[in-house]
Amino acid sequence: MAARVLSTQEMKIASEDDVVLVRRAVRALAERRGFDSFASAALTTAVTELGRNIWVHARSGMAIIEELEDGLRPGVRVEFKDLGPGIPDIDWAMAGGNSTASSLGLGLSGTKRLVDDFQLQSEVGRGTSVRITKWKRF
Repeated sequence: MAARVLSTQEMKIASEDDVVLVRRAVRALAERRGFDSFASAALTTAVTELGRNIWVHARSGMAIIEELEDGLRPGVRVEFKDLGPGIPDIDWAMAGGNSTASSLGLGLSGTKRLVDDFQLQSEVGRGTSVRITKWKRF
């Protein structure tokens, strides 16, 4: 059975404050959908990392937040899109420990471990799209 989208919210990311607003919206949705505190924290940590990536690397973009249902199982999907420089070597970026922003370089690989589904597409000079999904555990 394919997941059904119950609601969609688009939010711009053009400042660090916008990253905080996206994080709050996702946390509130996860809590409304009955996620436990660990799942909610994992999802909001992933959202914060991906939102900050947009701000640091592309300076602007958007987050599309979707409330999902797969049978009786609730979920949250968030897609981050930007028109920034893109990622020239996705394998390198996903390996962990590599950074172009003077950080620990654990953002993308760490984010992937926090969610149930992680999809990344990027084209140099055209931008990046990352879609994550987290499902409620019973």
